[in-house]
Amino acid sequence: MSSRDHPSGAGSEVESFDHVIVGSGQAASTLLAALPRDETVAVIEGSAVGGTCVNTGCTPTKALVASAKMAHMARRAADYGVGVEGVAVDFAAVMERMNRIRHASRDGLVERYESAEHITLVRGWARFVAARTLRVELAAGGGERTLRGEHVYLNVGARARVPGVPGLDTVPWLDNVRLLELEDLPEQLLVLGGSYVGLEFGQLFHRLGSRVRIVEAADQLMGREDRDVAEAVRGLLEDEGLAVALNARVERVEASAEGVALVLAGEEGERRLAGSHLLVAAGRRPNGDWLDLERAGVEVDERGYVRVDDMLRTSAEGVFALGDMNGRGAFTHTSVNDAEIVLDLMRGGPRRLSSRSAVYAMFIDPPLGRVGLSEREALERGHRVLRATKPFASMSRAIELGEPEGFVKVLVDADTELFLGASVFGVRGDEIVATFALAMNAGITWRDFRTTVLPHPTIAEMMPWTLDGLESVPSEIVA
Repeated sequence: MSSRDHPSGAGSEVESFDHVIVGSGQAASTLLAALPRDETVAVIEGSAVGGTCVNTGCTPTKALVASAKMAHMARRAADYGVGVEGVAVDFAAVMERMNRIRHASRDGLVERYESAEHITLVRGWARFVAARTLRVELAAGGGERTLRGEHVYLNVGARARVPGVPGLDTVPWLDNVRLLELEDLPEQLLVLGGSYVGLEFGQLFHRLGSRVRIVEAADQLMGREDRDVAEAVRGLLEDEGLAVALNARVERVEASAEGVALVLAGEEGERRLAGSHLLVAAGRRPNGDWLDLERAGVEVDERGYVRVDDMLRTSAEGVFALGDMNGRGAFTHTSVNDAEIVLDLMRGGPRRLSSRSAVYAMFIDPPLGRVGLSEREALERGHRVLRATKPFASMSRAIELGEPEGFVKVLVDADTELFLGASVFGVRGDEIVATFALAMNAGITWRDFRTTVLPHPTIAEMMPWTLDGLESVPSEIVA
């Protein structure tokens, strides 16, 4: 599987591979599907194979969202003329379903890696000892291995950021990983942070039966989104029964009779929020601080993200940084696209990081789909912006589904007539936003998009009709 070179370090030999991938997340799977089968590949993984998406991100959380949605819709059955009595959530069964799904995904990847003759799966934690050379502390049985790759791909992801709140280290608290290991449903869940992770978990645990309070220091939820979108999401959550506190600066965390308490500072003095559990969802920070990157000549920025160029190359020859750790996207699909750009580079192709539009979804229910620029970003960049909005309550399919909440907002450049961005907050918004992503990637003008005929009755068919409402946006930025 590999060649052995000269001895290195404490008597260990250097095993040489054509490719060494550090971290087994989704960028790794994309690389492994396309790298030549006659070239040797080592995949180094110290934790669970599959990375964040399979083990603690997309797969388990969306399984939980589905269970929470089912509970929510069962409680609403009478709205559809269906009689359902005694809706009850079996939290153990919910978690068992989630684990069955994520473990099947992980085990399938392990089987794939271990059955491929050209792939060596090395279970352990790596650190650089020289250029393109890593020493791996093996996870089982102790010992070390030293690996060198002609090409090295860093794909170690990110983890929850721990804010410097006084007292946090004195109480038990949850992050997105530990929350998935709960055996009992939290009675009262405090969520510190009002962005994507906090809102998704907050809503789904509320629907499963927890009392949820979301605490956000800023004056709106989801700081990267436009205020109209953030306010619509807030209204939806509050209508469901979640408590949302904005402008809520946490002075300290302390133990309470219930379990844990957040002490908030305000103009009227301190106030105290108590709960049985605390989820800290205050952002992410890149992994890689244990990799000894400086020994390989890999530069990082002031936030710890690895610096990359337009083809994901780092400052070290032959070393690429993919996924969350490069700070150029924090999603599975951007990690996959990173790998595709690198593969295209090896084939002499033209793909570049700078050519992709930001596209993502937040999987509250209904979901928010986003592509391109927000309204604020478009104005800050000097575009003459045209805007069109349409409420889901005006769409027959949303009414038929019994889910009329939300709206779509589309932004167009008045000079080029090309799309700048779109926000689709409503039923199936995570899927429908793809229509705008495709239009932006293909360079389709809004006029050509408007003539597209889509099937009835669907939500998507209304996206071209939304453009009939295009109006100029004032150039000043409204806070």
